[in-house]
Amino acid sequence: MPLGNEHMSEMSQPVDTTTAPSGQAAEEKRTTVGNYFVSNYPPFSFWKKEGVDDFERAIARPPEPGTPLGLYLHIPFCRKRCHFCYFRVYTDKNAAAINGYLKAAVKELECYRRQPFIGDRSLDFVYFGGGTPSYLSVDQLTQLTQELKGVLPWDRVREVTFECEPGTLTSHKLKAIRELGVTRLSLGIENFDDHILEINGRAHRSREIERAYGDARELGFPQINIDLIAGMVEETEENWRRCIEKTLALSPDSVTIYQMEVPYNTTIYKEMKEAGKLVAPVADWETKRRWVKEAFHALEEAGYTVGSAYTAVKDKSKTSFVYRDQLWAGADLLALGVASFGHIGGTHYQNQHDFEPYVNAILDGKLPVYRGLTPSADERLIREFILQLKLGRSRCSYFNDKFGTDVLERFAEPIDRIRKWGFLSVDGDELRLNREGLLQVDRLLHEFFLPEHRNARYA
Repeated sequence: MPLGNEHMSEMSQPVDTTTAPSGQAAEEKRTTVGNYFVSNYPPFSFWKKEGVDDFERAIARPPEPGTPLGLYLHIPFCRKRCHFCYFRVYTDKNAAAINGYLKAAVKELECYRRQPFIGDRSLDFVYFGGGTPSYLSVDQLTQLTQELKGVLPWDRVREVTFECEPGTLTSHKLKAIRELGVTRLSLGIENFDDHILEINGRAHRSREIERAYGDARELGFPQINIDLIAGMVEETEENWRRCIEKTLALSPDSVTIYQMEVPYNTTIYKEMKEAGKLVAPVADWETKRRWVKEAFHALEEAGYTVGSAYTAVKDKSKTSFVYRDQLWAGADLLALGVASFGHIGGTHYQNQHDFEPYVNAILDGKLPVYRGLTPSADERLIREFILQLKLGRSRCSYFNDKFGTDVLERFAEPIDRIRKWGFLSVDGDELRLNREGLLQVDRLLHEFFLPEHRNARYA
């Protein structure tokens, strides 16, 4: 299950705003329903249909000089829907429907290629997210990428990320993925225990993890990332330690660890609602943070560097996250596919969030965008500030140079609060979160939201 900071594909992401940071009020330690992860700003619930006009004006303008351009494609097909998944995915589409969808995505790119916002820019990064991009056949992948490259060349691209579910991979398919130019293969392992994988609705098992990882290593992918989730249903202290040990034994180039959450549109939530339960059957927040902390400590002992609230990398000189870093610094993201959302010329937008409306719009010669929002200058500042804070440190001079704003003055009150809570420090030009702050950064970010956004259902 791809999640969060590397990826943008869901219609809306519910967030539990009932918790309060330590030192302010009693924190809700239990995991209740809602989405913890902050992936954009302003919150998605403020994006409206009226914003589509702004988006159409944005793509009709030439790009701002020096703004990178990336491409995201949502592949919404899976073998099975995970019980904790909140992304727009389908498990019931046949080959004809899938091929029709891929053709629509290429046609969507063709529509954009003629617009002034592209300018003379080459793509800086490409991201295949899902769903499960590796669900596609070799022939489908080959034809899709050939056609996409024919519309908008990848000759100068710095990074191509491809998300995979281990059970969909064969050595033949991995070889084809490598030949497509993928630079970062991201394996959605989540856990190494077969029982936990099964009870959480994952389609793959441990033997498929070992086989897929071994084949990928032999093919020499420049970067292999593995995803883990701390606090899945029936996770235990002993098993989590085994997951850390097995991760260290694999020695991936990077590791991404998320803390389990239960958004509203998940199987787990539906089961909770039917049973009248308010607390999710997963580890509490304190336990999840401790498990991630233990994993980061073990990775650091093995020579890794913690580079964000979710990631650890083995070699900083060879491992990068271009997609993340550019997106969090205001790059243009041309997003294709159902429910995908992007950012062009200062305007956020999202595509139709259901399969048929998305495909039919393109077949009718229309762009499939259904809502958008143009943030104010202050909202753009807040967006970049809070997203970059997920890295654990941030330079004040960056925001002064780009926005003409002293963030120590603009955010004096929330910075002071979080300092008093013991999570943040200011050292000259640099803001730093300590490890305890980093492990709960998404909760702390709400302190920087504008008042009208703090109680929004979606963040």
